[in-house]
Amino acid sequence: MLAETICSAVSAAGLGIAAITAYRRRFLAAARIAAYALVPVGLVLTGVVEWVSGMVFKPTVWAGFGLLGLAWLLFMTTRAVERRRLGGAEKPAKAAKAAKGGRAPEAVAPAASAPSLGSGARPQPTARKNPQAAAPADDFSDIEAILKKHGI
Repeated sequence: MLAETICSAVSAAGLGIAAITAYRRRFLAAARIAAYALVPVGLVLTGVVEWVSGMVFKPTVWAGFGLLGLAWLLFMTTRAVERRRLGGAEKPAKAAKAAKGGRAPEAVAPAASAPSLGSGARPQPTARKNPQAAAPADDFSDIEAILKKHGI
């Protein structure tokens, strides 16, 4: 009975706030507030509030929630242990594979050139004797260097 009274009071207050909001010509916000205000009364009329209040005060219900929590904890623990076992079994296999190949594979494009593999040296610009003759070919040399650097 107390829960129903509280829900009715909350709904009445919400409808009052919606009326004030509508008076200020904010109709969309007022409609949204009215919708939220009608939810508690709807829950009371459908019987959900009585069902929840009856469920909250029963010790058997709390024991059931405890068992559900324990089941979830056991499930998550077994998953974590299983992932550790699988993760530990794969690491030695990867290490043995890397030892056979010499060094570990790096994340490099399949057809990467020397600059993308990390040589670290910048290509030195060539000296031009005739700037007008080498101008068209020289325009693309910067682009080619950038593309080679990124392995394209």
